[in-house]
Amino acid sequence: MKNITFKLMLPLLLAMLNGCSSNDDFIAQDKNIPVAKKEISKTQTYTIRYGLISQNGTKTLSGSYDVGSFVATNTITGESFETYAGGGFQTLPQYYEGIPEGTYTFTAMQGQGGWVGYGSVTGIVSYDQVDGDGYITIYIPIIWEE
Repeated sequence: MKNITFKLMLPLLLAMLNGCSSNDDFIAQDKNIPVAKKEISKTQTYTIRYGLISQNGTKTLSGSYDVGSFVATNTITGESFETYAGGGFQTLPQYYEGIPEGTYTFTAMQGQGGWVGYGSVTGIVSYDQVDGDGYITIYIPIIWEE
């Protein structure tokens, strides 16, 4: 029985391997996504600089905070980029290089202490958003803290 199953599966496996031009072709694509992930990755990329906004509205790009990671998720493809640094405290600013153009939801995950809760913001990553320092600066709101 195993021999028959193998003989039936072998041509299918060979056809699948021969039809793929790169590892990108192995990525399962959602039929509802209008732009292939492979095409998004070939666009211009940017460096994100992360900061925080306190509950009273003060923006900061310095200090050490209970952040597990900062996350940018493309709203079309669902592809995520995160600054994971071992799950503990992170100093600001944090950077992520190589994010392709597009619309993203930006957030931060709780660190190991669980002392702070973060909200999210949605923004566009494009050349027009690059600041005088050469970054796209994103401020994540702190929504609660102990």
